Amino acid sequence: MNTANNQSVFIEQIGLTKKIILNRPDKRNSLDEEMIEKIREAIDEFSEDTETKSVVITGNGENFCSGLNLDYLQKISKYDILENKTDSNNFKDLLLSIYNCKKPVVAMVDGYALAGGCGIASACDIIIASDRAQFGYTEVKIGFIPAIVMVFLLKRVSESHAKDLLLTSKFISAQEAYRIGFIDYHIDHNLLESYTENICRTFNQMPSSSTQLTKEMFRNISNMSFDSALNYASNMNALTRMTEECKKGIFRFLSKDTGNNKKKKE
Repeated sequence: MNTANNQSVFIEQIGLTKKIILNRPDKRNSLDEEMIEKIREAIDEFSEDTETKSVVITGNGENFCSGLNLDYLQKISKYDILENKTDSNNFKDLLLSIYNCKKPVVAMVDGYALAGGCGIASACDIIIASDRAQFGYTEVKIGFIPAIVMVFLLKRVSESHAKDLLLTSKFISAQEAYRIGFIDYHIDHNLLESYTENICRTFNQMPSSSTQLTKEMFRNISNMSFDSALNYASNMNALTRMTEECKKGIFRFLSKDTGNNKKKKE
């Protein structure tokens, strides 16, 4: 991985994939307000960038992200209520930007993903973790609460598993995280980058309109009643049929099927 860049967050491009790399390996890629802002700005940019079809968030070195930096924690401990609200909203906006990104977002996790770092991973569409990864929410242990990250955690695991993680502040392995449904893939750490690139290659081959509309449906359906969700889905179905990518995709499929039938008859 490129370490020549001295920025706290830097970007690599691999084909149609943009990789956002947290770059404070000496501090386990822990967060401060500058990093939070830079990650959010990058996500917002790539969400609208027509040349980007997938996004990866990862950490430089041997860890993903260990949460808030100690200096940052010391700083916010002296904030008044208005400063704390502003700072909390900044982190909330980061997680929302990741969750609402129009492109598929993948967390590529090696080493520690803790507290806010675990929250960043949970907001991604897909989490791919190495067999060296460890996940944990350490907030309760220091008298804090995992308030914002809880909302995203509960989109991934049951309330029972969420309580076990949040109230005990325990660390879990990638294998355990996979068992409870928190992560999507756990693999040998030597294969982490290549496996992630293959997943992104799959995303990059998909029509952009159908990917974006599918993500939009995930955001909206969870807040609807059963009947409202079905009506919304029916409307989205009709809308998708009108896109150029759908029309071209159906034409290619029918042309291929016609060709296969012709060969069988011959």
